[in-house]
Amino acid sequence: MSNLKSRRWLLVLLGLVMALAVFLGIKWREGTDNGGQKPAEPFRIAGNLYYVGANDIASFLITGPEGHVLIDGGYPGTPPLIMASIAKLGFDIKDVKVLLNSEHHFDHAGGLAALQEASGAELWASEASAAAITAGGYDADIPLPMRAIAWAIRYPAPRVDHVFKDGDTIRVGTTALTAHVTGGHTRGCTSYAFPVRDGERVLQVVSACSLVVLQGTGYPGYRSDFERTFRVLRSLPADIWVTSHARLFGRYRKFVARADAANPADPFVDREGYRAYIDSGEARFRRGVVH
Repeated sequence: MSNLKSRRWLLVLLGLVMALAVFLGIKWREGTDNGGQKPAEPFRIAGNLYYVGANDIASFLITGPEGHVLIDGGYPGTPPLIMASIAKLGFDIKDVKVLLNSEHHFDHAGGLAALQEASGAELWASEASAAAITAGGYDADIPLPMRAIAWAIRYPAPRVDHVFKDGDTIRVGTTALTAHVTGGHTRGCTSYAFPVRDGERVLQVVSACSLVVLQGTGYPGYRSDFERTFRVLRSLPADIWVTSHARLFGRYRKFVARADAANPADPFVDREGYRAYIDSGEARFRRGVVH
């Protein structure tokens, strides 16, 4: 009798453990789907450049009469936030003709498939990024066990329509962005340089790729890639700079400062901040800081 009771309690306990595991699995998947991102107020940065990302994971819209360009897709769960922001600004996701990506990790490329489906846009990527993006983020460059983790949390794979080389220009009508492959964070990490006209002035914009070394994701040659990346980024003129994490370029601080600025774009004109971003990234690299 006591053995029967023990077995019953064991089955109950096992059921509770299984239920808890399922619940935690669902919550984990929900967390990875949007990374805890919250909606952020979309706004014009300058000219035809707009912020349409979440509170930290950034996405940028460059508009034009012949069609729009969208940089970065966020997590698999953030496209509804991005599309809502685009609509709130008065634009149509179906007018996005080109999708671009800074790097293929889950938090910046995970939503590209959904955005591509909603817009019908063509996705352009560097050769190394294209290979990982079409594999749902699985990166054969990185060593085990991190490669196994990338396999386990793959995202819906979009279709890569065009592969560009370093220095190529992507055009949609009069909108033109130059792609600079600035590897290190990932092999295909890409920064984009382009002008925006804000009233009577033309401002040079750089969307800079990450300068962070991630634990366990280094690939052969990443150190020499970083050395080149620092040189390339320093060579690019930047009146306005942004990057894939909004906190790094001071999105909220600059957004708030717009209210008291003579021109709402002025808080984003930040040449010193751009140099400081590169300097701090290089300093961490030289100290061997790994995140």
